[in-house]
Amino acid sequence: MLKHADVWRAIDRLAAKHGMSASGLARRSGLDPTTFNKSKRITKEGKQRWPSTESVSKVLTATGDSLAEFVAQMGEDNPSVLAQRVPVIGYAQVGDKGYFDDAGYPTGSGWDEVLFPQIGDLHAFALEISCTSMEPIYRDGDTIVVSPAADIRRGDRVVVKTREGEVMAKELSRQSARKIELTALNKDHADRSIEVEEIDWIARIVWASQ
Repeated sequence: MLKHADVWRAIDRLAAKHGMSASGLARRSGLDPTTFNKSKRITKEGKQRWPSTESVSKVLTATGDSLAEFVAQMGEDNPSVLAQRVPVIGYAQVGDKGYFDDAGYPTGSGWDEVLFPQIGDLHAFALEISCTSMEPIYRDGDTIVVSPAADIRRGDRVVVKTREGEVMAKELSRQSARKIELTALNKDHADRSIEVEEIDWIARIVWASQ
C-alpha cells in the first residue's frame, strides 16, 4: 500500500535525478514553484497532503520518466513491493467478449501489462483511451486505471458495462437499489439512467495519466 512518505520520496528523487530541486522540478512541470515544497506536505492541522495525480502526470511528461520509473523511486530497499502489474487493453475492446469474467475481473490472454503503484486490488486494470467522447476529462491517448474493489460514491468517475455489452465512462450522480444515474463527462453526450439489473459490472476510476 502506498505511503505518504513513499510518494514524496519519489518526487524528491526524480528531482535529484534530473539535477533539480523539488521547486525546480515543479517549475519545469508547469506548476507553481512551491507545489512540492516540504512545508506544503503537511497541513497546519497536521494532516498529510499528497501530490495530485495531475501534478505527478505533469512531472513524468516534463522529465520523460515512466510511471514504472516513478514507482521505482519510492522504495527504500525493495521498490518492487510497492508496485503491481496491471493488465491493460484499449477502451474500445472492453465490450468485446473474452476480456472479463462474470465478476467483471480481467481475464484471458489478450491483455498487455503496465507497472502501477500498489493499490491493494489484484483485479485492477487499465484502459487506453482512443476516442473523444470523454473530453475534456479524458482525452485520446490517456490511460485510466480502474479498481473493481474500490468503494463507489456519488461524484466518483466510473466505468460501466451493461449486459448488452455497452461500455461507458461517466460520473455517478445517484445510486439506488433499482438504478444508477450517470452524468456524461462530455456535455455533447447524454446523461444516462440504467436499471441495476441491466448492469454487468461497474468499477471506479482511481487514476488517470493526463
